[in-house]
Amino acid sequence: MEDTLQRLLAAELRAETIASQAELEQDRLIQQALADAKSENERFTSRIPDLHRSFIAKAEERAEQNIAELRRRYDERHVHLRDQAEQREDQALEAAFQVLIDPSR
Repeated sequence: MEDTLQRLLAAELRAETIASQAELEQDRLIQQALADAKSENERFTSRIPDLHRSFIAKAEERAEQNIAELRRRYDERHVHLRDQAEQREDQALEAAFQVLIDPSR
């Protein structure tokens, strides 16, 4: 019986040792995970200015493209209006002469 008790005590001590080691390993893993998370957070935080610059550069590029497109459309509209004005210039001059010659019209 004493032998059985000795074996049970030894088994209990081994179990406590294993549990203690498991707790230490768990704590180590938790600390490592926290350190990894902190490191990743710092890495991401350090990249924010680069991400911001990249976003601003892309936004400026899109703005420049939009401005170029608006200028192109403006130029096309200007040419179109100039063409219409030239086409109607003779009619306008004729109408103006008619008003000058016969104001009652």
